Amino acid sequence: MEEQIKHKMEESARERTDLAAFSEKVMLLRKEISKVIVGQQEAVDLLLTAILADGHVLIEGVPGVAKTLLARLLSRLIDARFSRIQFTPDLMPSDVLGTTVFNMKTSEFDFHEGPVFSDLVLVDEINRAPAKTQAALFEVMEERQVTIDGITRHMDDLYTIIATQNPVEQEGTYRLPEAQLDRFLFKIRMDYPTVEEEVDILKRHQEKTRLVKLEEVKPVLTVSELLLMRGKLETVYIEESLLRYIATIVQQTRTSKAVYLGASPRASVAMLNASKACALLGGRDYVTPEDIKFVTPSVLQHRLILTAEAEMEGYTPLKVAQRLIDKVEVPK
Repeated sequence: MEEQIKHKMEESARERTDLAAFSEKVMLLRKEISKVIVGQQEAVDLLLTAILADGHVLIEGVPGVAKTLLARLLSRLIDARFSRIQFTPDLMPSDVLGTTVFNMKTSEFDFHEGPVFSDLVLVDEINRAPAKTQAALFEVMEERQVTIDGITRHMDDLYTIIATQNPVEQEGTYRLPEAQLDRFLFKIRMDYPTVEEEVDILKRHQEKTRLVKLEEVKPVLTVSELLLMRGKLETVYIEESLLRYIATIVQQTRTSKAVYLGASPRASVAMLNASKACALLGGRDYVTPEDIKFVTPSVLQHRLILTAEAEMEGYTPLKVAQRLIDKVEVPK
């Protein structure tokens, strides 16, 4: 009995040490990001949470708010393989997934991997490509594999898609179907900086010495370290009352008069995993209601379809999601 207690104490101390070491890495990540990107703290935290929770991300914002820069910067800091795909109306599925080419020397067909074969894949302006090309991402996003010519090829464990889209410009764009939107863990909004933040940006460009280039950024986290922390998600404790809290919020989306189509059980699971990842990023091995409230708007806003009446009254999915969260009593 004494040996079992001693073993548990040693295991608990080791886990706390691991969490402390990871917290230091996260602090260093945030510090390095702030050297390149001014502000956007919530977007940065949500993106880190999504990668830790093993989920894909859709970043929405007007041109020039550093959507692409943030994705590229994170890939350098994590020391991961990175590829970027610029979606255009003439892009074909083979341009994304890859294609087989006949090899004259061997008289066999060789497969040439497309840019989707990487650790972190940035899909710029995802709503620019037609439905056929968007659909090419369906299998790879959900099952982390690609099937071409009857052969299935699996992605690496870190595999994450970070997609961007412009919410304003609608000419020449193809709206993402609900089935694909549901495959993103988060939809993150990147807004304009504040006046003070914009002054800081201008100062950095004025004083070239304060401007940090991407090429100068050094990795602070390895892929193996990140995957090790992903494995810790299973050990993060969450009370049953908080599980009921998540389920009640999702249930509210299905009964609200402002919502035509509510969130599915996939959203509940996404809220669970994201809140656990949020706790880990905070250096804790247990989930709090604040973790759930932080991640939930980004989990729900792209999964809700509002009624015509709600849209005419000026409601947005994000506003409705926030109101539904506020309606549910927080567990004590």
